[in-house]
Amino acid sequence: MATYKKRGDKVKGENSERISKVEQESTTAEVFNTLDERASRSEEWVIKNQQNIFILLGVVVACILGYLGYQKFVNEPNEKIAADELAFPKQYFDQALITAVSADSLYILGLEGGEGKYGFLDISDQFSGTASGNLANYYAGISYLKMKKYPEAIQYLEKFSSDDDLLGPVAKGAIGDAFADLNQLEDALSYYEQAANLKQNNFSTPLFLFKAGNIALDLGDASKALKMFNKIKQSYPSSEEAKNIEVYINKAKYTN
Repeated sequence: MATYKKRGDKVKGENSERISKVEQESTTAEVFNTLDERASRSEEWVIKNQQNIFILLGVVVACILGYLGYQKFVNEPNEKIAADELAFPKQYFDQALITAVSADSLYILGLEGGEGKYGFLDISDQFSGTASGNLANYYAGISYLKMKKYPEAIQYLEKFSSDDDLLGPVAKGAIGDAFADLNQLEDALSYYEQAANLKQNNFSTPLFLFKAGNIALDLGDASKALKMFNKIKQSYPSSEEAKNIEVYINKAKYTN
């Protein structure tokens, strides 16, 4: 027997659709009303605080202009002056490196300056924010290291920083040398490891791995020493340190 839907069901469905549509439109209207209210509140807040906003923007602009002005009119001239000043003590430093006579006197001249010219210590202090001031810390530290004034060497070398592939590791390794000469072997080992890992290259990396390995042996850590020596053999076979590395590998194995 065929069955037919009652008209009442159809009317009921249509009513439900109308109600749903009305509710949806109402919800959409509420959302827009909420957004309008928030926008109005934001506008009111901006109007109320516009003086403070302008002051804040003015401060930001002033800071940017101040920074640019400092770089242009203060930092750049200071960089040039510092670079010119650095040339004077550096000539004494270079002479001291190649002479066996009166080297300490030359290092002192480099550190303290003379003839009305700044030395490394003055440049480090007076031009601390410049590249030449940073380099002055390096030269001062190495000068003190050569003069066997190890605490002073550490002080200035720790103030130096560089991204250069050689200069950065050499400075870290020089701090290790100073601690080694002070018989502070754990500190020496730490700086040698830092120097070896700072920049990977065929000169400084095997050099400081080798120094770290020997210090590790002195500290009784033969396994660490063996690891250092093996790394030289495997990764830097053409380095100077690799020439007799088998001797040190066997020494570490025997000690272990």
